[in-house]
Amino acid sequence: MFTSLFILFISFALITELYLSNRQISSVRRHRHQVPIDFSDQLELTAHQKAADYTVAKQRVGQLELVLATVILIGWTLGGGIAWVDKFCSTLFDSTLTLGIAVVMMVMLVSSLIDLPVGLWKTFSLEEKFGFNRTNLKDYFLDLIKGTLLSLVLITPLLAAFFWLMDQAGQLWWLYGWLLWLSFSLLLTWAYPVFIAPLFNKFKQLDDGPLRERIRALLARTDFAGDDIRIMDGSRRSAHSNAYFTGFGRNKRIVFYDTLMEILTEQELEAVLAHELGHFSLHHVRKRLITGSLMTLAGLALLGWLMTQAWFYQSLGVSEPSLHTALLLFMMAVPVFTFPLKPLLSLSSRKHEFEADAFAQAHTGGEPLISALIKLSESNASTVTPDSLHSSFYDSHPPVAMRIAKLATNPGETAS
Repeated sequence: MFTSLFILFISFALITELYLSNRQISSVRRHRHQVPIDFSDQLELTAHQKAADYTVAKQRVGQLELVLATVILIGWTLGGGIAWVDKFCSTLFDSTLTLGIAVVMMVMLVSSLIDLPVGLWKTFSLEEKFGFNRTNLKDYFLDLIKGTLLSLVLITPLLAAFFWLMDQAGQLWWLYGWLLWLSFSLLLTWAYPVFIAPLFNKFKQLDDGPLRERIRALLARTDFAGDDIRIMDGSRRSAHSNAYFTGFGRNKRIVFYDTLMEILTEQELEAVLAHELGHFSLHHVRKRLITGSLMTLAGLALLGWLMTQAWFYQSLGVSEPSLHTALLLFMMAVPVFTFPLKPLLSLSSRKHEFEADAFAQAHTGGEPLISALIKLSESNASTVTPDSLHSSFYDSHPPVAMRIAKLATNPGETAS
């Protein structure tokens, strides 16, 4: 019964995602030959067509990834992949704890190797074709190796502690496991800007000058404690532009991609930063953390029950139950059954984006943010004519046209 339900949900997810992808392709192609009237003064036809072609190309690759991911998921579960890895590793390790860590790490490693060809294709074919790729094979694989080693260093002790709790902490192990996961997540968030991000990119302080003074004034107006403003060498790998806020406590950091600095004016950069500060000031980060934490708690409680049910293992291709196979099967099954929740999560995220836009508008005015959004769309080749259903299902950010329309209806005043 559970096997049939699993297959039903997998099929539903695959068919839905392929349908939505085809809708996106149709919408973008339908509007390819003319810039929408709302963007006619700011967006050139060549840039609009590049965004359309890039969007379609990404959707085509995404469709291939969807099919491959579905086949791989079935292979790991119903096809007996996890059971095979478990059997193989059991011939190498006697300790139950070591065996569990080895099985999980081997499944992760094999999954990464399977994904590698598509990753190479996306970087050195798709991104290269549209002028975004700036990395080379040496740096690509160096990043891959560093990421793998970092995962090994971070995940191994976490898994060891997690499996120990599952085995020794009694029926409420899932509660203690949740506290462990929450502590680990907060530590990682705190450590990321100072200790992890510099392993992959170089960061330099924003030089003193008019822009830094403008930003300091904005931070003072928004009651933001801290002025650690860094420029990241994103151009080493990609021509895409972005900005983000990371860390907490004394490790709070504001980061601009160097590519972003090249395309936006000082006033537009201030508006983009005001949007990011809006997420912080309106407690969006905290709300997302609480929501994610509660969902994880519910998930671990469910895992605590499922791991005692023989049908859970047998229905997903594992004949010999264990702590590590329970964890792996759960991690693979949960996204399948929670797929219908995606639109709700996207809706919540888009609501936060509108609120952050309003916050930025109140502190820097609407026009600088509008012009920044248009420039960012052009720079990143983001389509301004997405399919509405596809967007509402997936997009964490509202379509640019909707954001601009909302800003335009409430023009606000630029803060001094």
